[in-house]
Amino acid sequence: MRKKHLSAVMLCTATVIGFAGLSATAAQAAPRPDAKADFNGDGYADLAVGVPGATVGGKAKAGYVNVVWGGRSGLGKHGSSTVSQDTAGVPGHAEKGDGFGRTVVPADMNGDGITDIVVGTPDEDSGTMLSAGTVTVLWGSKSGIKGGFTAVNGAYSDSRLGDLLTTGDYDGDKDQDIVLSRKGEETGGVALRPGPFKAGSPSDLKPIASWHFNRPVAVTSADFDADGRDDLAVSYGDGEITGTDVLSHPETGTRPWKEKWGIAEYSNSLAAGDFDGDGTVDLALGNIRPSSESEGDNFCPDTFGGSIALAYGKSGTTLGGPRSCTNQNSPGVGGEDETGDGFGTRLAVGNLDRDGVDELIAGSEYETVGTAKNAGSYWTLASAGTGKPLVGPSRSQNSAGVPGTAEAGDRFGAAVATGDFNGDGYPDTAIGAPGEDSAKGGVWYARTPKDGPNPAQVSLTPGTLGLSGAHKYGSVLGR
Repeated sequence: MRKKHLSAVMLCTATVIGFAGLSATAAQAAPRPDAKADFNGDGYADLAVGVPGATVGGKAKAGYVNVVWGGRSGLGKHGSSTVSQDTAGVPGHAEKGDGFGRTVVPADMNGDGITDIVVGTPDEDSGTMLSAGTVTVLWGSKSGIKGGFTAVNGAYSDSRLGDLLTTGDYDGDKDQDIVLSRKGEETGGVALRPGPFKAGSPSDLKPIASWHFNRPVAVTSADFDADGRDDLAVSYGDGEITGTDVLSHPETGTRPWKEKWGIAEYSNSLAAGDFDGDGTVDLALGNIRPSSESEGDNFCPDTFGGSIALAYGKSGTTLGGPRSCTNQNSPGVGGEDETGDGFGTRLAVGNLDRDGVDELIAGSEYETVGTAKNAGSYWTLASAGTGKPLVGPSRSQNSAGVPGTAEAGDRFGAAVATGDFNGDGYPDTAIGAPGEDSAKGGVWYARTPKDGPNPAQVSLTPGTLGLSGAHKYGSVLGR
């Protein structure tokens, strides 16, 4: 049965944010943000780069995680550290085809005030069980990454645990939990690995939802209903039944998770933020895909190059505000709507100008730039008012101040992330281009200016970072 769409309500008074040439009218300057991905506790955000295709100890595609350290000069000037399953204290062993670092999520998993890294390795074998998957927590410390902890192992072949990951406190017990994807013989689903994460803690998975002949494609977490506990947003597709739901943990462990909001369409990427500055959490759905069961009443009109949908929050509800759609045909959005662009296939959130209203960073790795197919671009999108399409410019490697040249297959925008990497109080952006330099890859660091024009970006490549064995660097960024 088809899900009902969220009904639109009357347009709220516009709150225009101070970004991309717009002036702030309602939002006040936000306090300096904490570094949410600070793996050594020095106050600067760091960047976790998953490199699942990396060669480790001669083992192809064993994979590693590279941490690029932030500092006063931003990314690229303060070194980096590489962690694999051959690193002392990290569970497991580097093996051919493991793909360690397929998913990386920064979160403080033990409550010590220093960010850790949750790593998904869905192709990890366990004894005779092939691609059972594993999820590992790498511990942050004052001296950097120090060892790790196995959160959960797959219980059967092809379960592929951890292809998708998100974290939050869903049950309200003050411990961080992990929601992860898993695969069955004819199903795909998501499950909960509750905290705490320490020796002797139960690692049994608790099912949340599953779909026959289908799979989850995107997840994120936020407190969408303002009850003090995190909720799960999950998008599932590629089967007969598609959709995007917001689910809340039950009051008691014996009840199923409760659906608080849902639509029939699914999305390649999900991100939560306050995009209109009203104090409620909104949900962005990148490259939203129409459902075969939506009977023409789609959340967003189908476009050649894709659309980004926004479901706005409203006090006392879960995403009960207006909705909007943004694509490359929208006024004030750079680029052209072309078949297969995948507009918003990757999303990240940051209040770049600190006016209290979040911006949405949208990557489209398949964007054609000039005649270069799959060269890729990204957009910094800002609110033009609740319920209105977002606005903002696009940037590619042909843009002023961006190192390199847009070339076919670079896939600039295949991963996006934000963080205050130079500690000036303004979140910056990191953009991955795994196809750069014959698929060695790279990450572009863009500092957010306090005022004036955008400064030149910095490219971080395996060569400039002194990395060995890297392949498609920049395909996975922690956010």
